[in-house]
Amino acid sequence: MNSRYSNLFRFFFVCVDLLALYLVQLFFLSYIHRIPVSASSRYLLLFIVSSMLWLLSAYFTALYIDKGVLSFEVFVKRTIRCLAVFFLAMVMFIFFYHYPFSRLFVLASFISFGTLLMIMRSLMLLVGWSMNRVHGPSKRVVIVGYNEVARKLTQNFSTRERNTLVDGYFEDPALVDQLSPLPIIGDIDECVSYAVKNNINEIYSTISPEMNTSIYEMAQTAERSLIRFKFVPDFRFYINRNTHIDYIDGMPVLSLRSEPLEDPTNGIKKRFFDIVFSLFVIVFVLSWLTPIIAILIKLNSKGPVFFVQPRSGKDNRQFKCFKFRTLTVNKEANTQQVTRNDSRITSLGRFLRKTNLDELPQFINVLLGDMSVVGPRPHMLAHTETYSRLLDEFMVRHFIKPGVTGWAQVNGFRGEIRGQEQLRNRIGHDIWYMENWSLWLDLKICFLTVYTTLRGDKNAF
Repeated sequence: MNSRYSNLFRFFFVCVDLLALYLVQLFFLSYIHRIPVSASSRYLLLFIVSSMLWLLSAYFTALYIDKGVLSFEVFVKRTIRCLAVFFLAMVMFIFFYHYPFSRLFVLASFISFGTLLMIMRSLMLLVGWSMNRVHGPSKRVVIVGYNEVARKLTQNFSTRERNTLVDGYFEDPALVDQLSPLPIIGDIDECVSYAVKNNINEIYSTISPEMNTSIYEMAQTAERSLIRFKFVPDFRFYINRNTHIDYIDGMPVLSLRSEPLEDPTNGIKKRFFDIVFSLFVIVFVLSWLTPIIAILIKLNSKGPVFFVQPRSGKDNRQFKCFKFRTLTVNKEANTQQVTRNDSRITSLGRFLRKTNLDELPQFINVLLGDMSVVGPRPHMLAHTETYSRLLDEFMVRHFIKPGVTGWAQVNGFRGEIRGQEQLRNRIGHDIWYMENWSLWLDLKICFLTVYTTLRGDKNAF
């Protein structure tokens, strides 16, 4: 669907959702919970703020962005995420505004709004399913060539583009040495004539024009017959792995991986989240917890309260990482990793490490911009040098800021690195996070970190 209709769909859903929010709040104000006139202006403010927070929540969860709107299954999942963020934002507003809004009104209107949205989403799914069942697929395509790319393309159409029907392939039957899930309709040169006679909407060619010079002529003939002709290049011919493609002034640029945080908008989202989250921890946790832990550390062993160590950050730039000291003062602190039953760990330090309380000062690093709330854990400088020689992809994790917690940590890859396979798994999780970042993933990792800490992590020592 082109951008014009995509924008129209987004605008439609924004208007419908805001209307639902207004109607629910107005209903409870007017008929269920009668608000005195003196408080009406404050509830009008709540109306305005709730609308703004819904739009911000939708923006941060990408609720109305392309695939979220056009694929209703994805839209439902994003709606649930957006409702969760919206609810947290509303609770924070009410908490900081210090006006006693009716709890019954807030709870009832939120539950009703969420229920109404899910009913509307379900009806949309039902209507879309019914239309597909009655009218059948809205688009028919054929594929030129039978190869790995063609098979993956067919699989994509069957699982994601359910309004698309693939009639079959066009290939020299002598070159097809295996059973095909779809029929080989004919030779390549018969493709366009078949498409014209059978009302085919699009032709996808997995054979490059360099391999078959007649492909360009076929494309021109197809377009004269109002049939779209599209090329599906196999970039694995150049790079033997999955690739990511961008465009610079119309020129395709291949890279080894996608990096969502290279998008300035995503970078702003993550930095905003980091500032808000770190400020919350510093103001409401560290402000009173630091003096208590400082006294306990001083009583438990000799040495400073904080352990400040240079570590590798984004682009391998050094920064000073803050922690509560958990080891006795020793000369190997900057070169030797902590192991299970390490004699250097103090009795208090063992508790702090087990509960992750020793990491809390790193939220100061987050606020300063050296770290992020979520990201690959920062290593000592000596370990960065050693591990980069052991594993070719190790330095890739330094494309983004290190984190207080990370995807590898919540999946059990934390603590001592005892072998190359364990290092490979940890780096693999770090790179996966970098390639699949989203604000929702950060929230998920934060939740899993708290859950793992409360449950107990066998790798925490």
